[in-house]
Amino acid sequence: MYSAVLILHSWIRWIALILGVMATFAAFTDRSDGQSKTDRWGLFFMTALDTQMLLGLLLYLVLSPFTTAALHDFGAAMRNPALRFWAVEHLSLMFFAVVIAHVGRVLARTARTPQSKRTRQIVCFSLATIAMIAGTPWPGTPNGRPWFRV
Repeated sequence: MYSAVLILHSWIRWIALILGVMATFAAFTDRSDGQSKTDRWGLFFMTALDTQMLLGLLLYLVLSPFTTAALHDFGAAMRNPALRFWAVEHLSLMFFAVVIAHVGRVLARTARTPQSKRTRQIVCFSLATIAMIAGTPWPGTPNGRPWFRV
């Protein structure tokens, strides 16, 4: 079960990252006054992030040996950089990305003008995408993981 969820989580990250870039790009280039392509990209981005979060929480709370060890002795985990990354840093940045993407969609829907809607989407989708990039365990980093799991 752990391997299957980890593979799904690893592959869906690429979908989420691509959708984050696409939603941000769509917000930058959108000049419409009503329903726009940015709304669709934002919805897809948010859906991918929600799926990632559900898989990540399943890994974090139930399946991962890293976080199980960290949660049993959190003080020791804070002294171990690898455990701290998984127990705090990765989780915090990714949770921030999910929250800010949701906030961006809500703020865009409540915007009074198309320009303020666009600005809110640009800011929130950009921040969410940057947080995802910062919190991803890229190959070559101390907690790096493969580009693609199989």
